Amino acid sequence: MYKNILLISVKPKYAEKIFSGNKQIEFRRVRSRLEKNDLVLVYVSSPKKALVGYFEVGHIVQIEIQKSSKELNKFWKQVKDIAGISSKEFKTYYNGASIMVGIFVKNIKTLSEPIELTQLRERIPEIRPPQSYRYLKESEFKILKSMME
Repeated sequence: MYKNILLISVKPKYAEKIFSGNKQIEFRRVRSRLEKNDLVLVYVSSPKKALVGYFEVGHIVQIEIQKSSKELNKFWKQVKDIAGISSKEFKTYYNGASIMVGIFVKNIKTLSEPIELTQLRERIPEIRPPQSYRYLKESEFKILKSMME
């Protein structure tokens, strides 16, 4: 079983890159409790609005961004070939942020059929796609797991 199960919202173009294997790290501006081997469910935001797959966490990198972006630039050089985004997108995304979180992706699984938001709400009426992420309760995960099989 997983210690943490996270539901994240991802823009369609980035989700496509994750599930094609071109984006092997997911960038975030907010800390989470995620640890190695935790589970991340991927909800694709508008216009798709569907749960499309999941992956396990390979490992996590968190970098405090100070006035100097030296550490951030160093990290970019290490991940640029697996980032699935351009250097400009990376720098723009972290402009003004106080922390950089990198979630390394492993064991990617695409659902055979995406689960649309309307379907999710039929089974879990209180579910709201997160702006960034939200932890799932065990009961919610059990329902989603049954829908994904």
